Amino acid sequence: MTRTELTAGAEAALAVDRDQIAAAETVIRPYIRRTPVLEAEPGDFGLDASGARLGFKLELFQHGGSFKTRGAFANLLLRQIPTAGVVAASGGNHGVAVALAAQRLHRPAKIFVPRVASPAKIERIRASGADLSIVGERYAEALAASEQWAAESGALPVHAFDQVETLLGQGTLGLELAAQLPGLETLLVGVGGGGLISGVAASYSGTIRIIGVEPEGAPTLTRALEAGRPVDSPADSIAADSLAPARVGELVLPIARRWVERVLLVTDDEIRQAQQALWKILRLVAEPGGAAAFAAILSGRYRLAPAERVGVVVSGGNTVAVDFEK
Repeated sequence: MTRTELTAGAEAALAVDRDQIAAAETVIRPYIRRTPVLEAEPGDFGLDASGARLGFKLELFQHGGSFKTRGAFANLLLRQIPTAGVVAASGGNHGVAVALAAQRLHRPAKIFVPRVASPAKIERIRASGADLSIVGERYAEALAASEQWAAESGALPVHAFDQVETLLGQGTLGLELAAQLPGLETLLVGVGGGGLISGVAASYSGTIRIIGVEPEGAPTLTRALEAGRPVDSPADSIAADSLAPARVGELVLPIARRWVERVLLVTDDEIRQAQQALWKILRLVAEPGGAAAFAAILSGRYRLAPAERVGVVVSGGNTVAVDFEK
């Protein structure tokens, strides 16, 4: 990336602030759910942290089963949509969200997903009536196919994370949570392309600690922060359909460098254990990417301080039925 491109990305990221997020929220509010927060004690999960409290932001109850619906509606409502409609590439959840928003707003939608996308997400896209194409093994290949389709058809690309409107939409989760948990000190957020963590971090603007959590096999933000720019990283994780693009977005990095305190890495086994714990203790069925943030706490990679109030974003629940009791 050139210095000019870095500067342009930083300038665009400045448009993603609390005031702009609040303005976007008024536009998309009729189309999104105000998802609940479930509070719990660390001891419920066998964790020893005197007086600490956990608040789970249950975005798996959002329309479409994930936070991505916020960014999808922001794009379709804040941008001019051509006759050809919209096109999106996705590991799954973004595709579900764009297809849902397009259906609700009566717009044509073409969705590209890789073969790694889960059957549950593919079925939800098809059920929306969107035109679905399964291309390649990973998100990057689906993205390339979507870009070619946009050039040929004139459809408007709706990026999963590297788009101002997407970040504004995802940032509305932070506004909701600030009202629901006014004493929050720390928030853990799973990271893939970085749209959620950057939007939420911009909404809080340094008033609380923001901690990113990534799979060890897909350290996109970790690698970008080390390099000082978005760089390709591995995409090998059970959360690959939601937390494993090739790299974070150019708009994401300036926000993350300013407002994200640090990024933690968790293993696939730790993500599975978090899924099981969320089911056994709270009866929540979270997809791997949705459980990643909690995996950092359950594994001890993030250690709760005495009396600390910590938020955890459970970002999605689009998964096939499994027996978490095993």
